[in-house]
Amino acid sequence: MPTVKVRNLKNKEVGDVELLDAVFGVELNESLIHAAVVNYQANGRQGTSATKTRGNVSGSGRKLWKQKGTGRARIASLRSPLWKGGGNVHGPQPRDWSYQMPKKMRRGALRSALSERLREGNLIIIDEFTFAGPKTKDFLGAVETLKLSDDKRKKVKTLIVDSLDNANLILSSRNVEKTKVTNSFGLNIYDILYHEKLLISKSAVEELNALLDPKREGAKEVDEAPVKESKPKKPAAAADAEAAPKAAKPKREAAADEVKAEAPKAEKPKKEAAPKADAPVKEKAPKKAEKEATDNE
Repeated sequence: MPTVKVRNLKNKEVGDVELLDAVFGVELNESLIHAAVVNYQANGRQGTSATKTRGNVSGSGRKLWKQKGTGRARIASLRSPLWKGGGNVHGPQPRDWSYQMPKKMRRGALRSALSERLREGNLIIIDEFTFAGPKTKDFLGAVETLKLSDDKRKKVKTLIVDSLDNANLILSSRNVEKTKVTNSFGLNIYDILYHEKLLISKSAVEELNALLDPKREGAKEVDEAPVKESKPKKPAAAADAEAAPKAAKPKREAAADEVKAEAPKAEKPKKEAAPKADAPVKEKAPKKAEKEATDNE
């Protein structure tokens, strides 16, 4: 873990603080930082630029002269893009330029940028930003005491990371050029690269360790995952009691059940239909008797 000395506003060493390697000891990743900066700038675009088409430009819709016979080029309207004061054909229109970047990539870019500032020696940890009152003079005096630059006449771009509840700090620094105050939750990649010096309070360092630690990110994702409720297990005695009636039947009962299952079902005899009483019964004469009668004749 990198160890950094903690200073107070009088530029005296007060103690040391250990920084996490996973947050302040990361290798420089230029491509990731570039992607994060482009995403930040795209999300900050208003997207309100617009031009007027021929339907939005004021002017008459009358045909100026007839189509043929004048010797001039044919013309339909004054609002044509070919004429001065006419509409624009392919001009910009309002649109949304913002897009989402994965959280892990965005936080990885922050870790890489903070680590590079620490290696450069441009990251300074302050014990507390305490001011008696909201006075710009006191703030400028504290900045001069820290000796952020060798040239006193040169104004250094300074980013201060502390709690936004510190009203005296915010009021004292809001009129100072090239100085910005933010908290650990509002820290972004563009501010880290734009400002030359980073002044971070001791409490803000702890917040950054908690926010940007990749191990804690994974733990949060596990905690947020839905956990299936497991049904309580029944005691062993109750389980044995339930299993007891399901025990195997004796051999005789099992054999009787098998015989019943294999025996075919007896078909019920069909009822014979009774003859109708009203219908007369026709008697058919035998064919042999008729033939004998004809032969005798």
